[in-house]
Amino acid sequence: MLTVSNISVAFNGKKLYDDVNLKFTPGNTYGIIGANGAGKSTFLKVLEGKLAPTTGNVSMGANERMSSLVQDHFAFDEYTVLETVMRGYKELYDVKQAMDELYLHDPFTDEDGIQVGELSARFEEMNGWNAETDALQLLQNMGIPSELHYTLMADLPETTKVKVLLAQTLFGNPDILVLDEPTNGLDTKTISWLEDFLADYENIVLVVSHDRHFLNAVSTMILDVDFGKIKLFVGNYDFWKESSELAARLQSNANSKKEEQIKELQDFIARFSANASKSKQATSRKKQLDKITLDDIQPSSRKYPYIHFETTREIGNDLVRVENVSKTVDGVKILDDISFTLSPKEKTLIMAENDIAATAILDIMAGRMEPDTGSVTWGVTTTRDYLAKDMAANFEKPEMPILDFLRDYASKEENDNTFLRGLLGRMLFRGEDAEKTLDVLSGGEKVRVMLSKLMLTKTNVLLLDDPTNHLDLESITSLNDGLVEYEGSLVFTSHDRTFAQTIADHVVVVSDQGSIDRAEMSYDEFIEHPEVQKQLEEKQIIL
Repeated sequence: MLTVSNISVAFNGKKLYDDVNLKFTPGNTYGIIGANGAGKSTFLKVLEGKLAPTTGNVSMGANERMSSLVQDHFAFDEYTVLETVMRGYKELYDVKQAMDELYLHDPFTDEDGIQVGELSARFEEMNGWNAETDALQLLQNMGIPSELHYTLMADLPETTKVKVLLAQTLFGNPDILVLDEPTNGLDTKTISWLEDFLADYENIVLVVSHDRHFLNAVSTMILDVDFGKIKLFVGNYDFWKESSELAARLQSNANSKKEEQIKELQDFIARFSANASKSKQATSRKKQLDKITLDDIQPSSRKYPYIHFETTREIGNDLVRVENVSKTVDGVKILDDISFTLSPKEKTLIMAENDIAATAILDIMAGRMEPDTGSVTWGVTTTRDYLAKDMAANFEKPEMPILDFLRDYASKEENDNTFLRGLLGRMLFRGEDAEKTLDVLSGGEKVRVMLSKLMLTKTNVLLLDDPTNHLDLESITSLNDGLVEYEGSLVFTSHDRTFAQTIADHVVVVSDQGSIDRAEMSYDEFIEHPEVQKQLEEKQIIL
């Protein structure tokens, strides 16, 4: 059990949150949500003991162990993959090292024998004799082949390092798992495995994630960090979001009777209970949901930006044709003979085994990068705008206020302070925030400024490279809704599965082994299609 008592955290006299009292119990996965800057990662650091709270304390049960996902990908470069995983259980690893050192003593004394006996007993209590086998099995489960298990971490590609560090966190069945954005850098197969692993996990899990699909799959409880408080709610992310919307609706409808409100709440809970997917979580969640009363659901104070894209003209018969495109970056061929044709109105997800390849094809389609061979031909009626992952080229005058930056993209009719301030207000830049200069903006604020620009340019084609990067869940949801409603054509990359599932109707995979092109196919259909899986295996592409 993990208990938080009377916690407050303040920086420079300003409170981030106060009077936090929570009890975390085994068998639950707690999804931690909150706007950017609300203090989610700070709260994790307090729980881990890396940051002392201003007041209050955190306590764990006797002999319980907490394990956290390491963010420094270079921290274990001098160790092998297997050793890195086993170092995740520090006490077990230290005991093993101490025994190994004693066995090397020459002569091996009686005192050494006594120490080995004591260490062996402790080692057995920690299931140490099976530890190496368990670590190897964990690596296999995460798709790391046996030939890499004794390779130095420094020699691994970044995508494999991410998996090893996750395996290190999970190793040894820790009593409390702390996972900050655990799906970052993982392929879809490993994410699905992790979802199943956490669904069956019998101890405490705390997870911060911007992946709505992941939060919905694993969470039995939601911890909402908002307006100086941290509140606990039953259910997954969708249940929290929709229950808060229901609470706001019931609150605003002063004429509805208590019986009608209770009936609406019961119907809402019944629907969510029926849709639960994971067996263990479904049972746990249903028991919790059945206990909810009207007083338990509360309207959220969250603010959602309003994102709506318009077009000034329709696209004719042709959208774009990509023919035989190849590209080498830093001496490595990342795209080879890529060809596909996109049609008007399609919303196309570009997928690749690595982000470099996906970004390269979008840069080439946007005209920011020249291919080594091949061509991109756009229809004559297309107008295009691009939200690149690297936004530096858009902010060449960092001292410029947001308001002046957007003036350059507004039409004559919209180029006045009243309209632009209204647009920025809907994008959560209210009052003096509209005067902020570009160089002081956070990553999420920069993306919201660029989305404001896209709304002003009103192009009939949008190219978006991982547009949810840096955004909080509220902005991601609004952008998701805006792109579903967008009447133009869309070409995008994304690591957000809900985003991909709800928007894409055409999927293209690009690689150094050619491309796989599937029109009129959603993300889910693509991932589950046997022929697609066969082609991915033939090209040795892991998505």
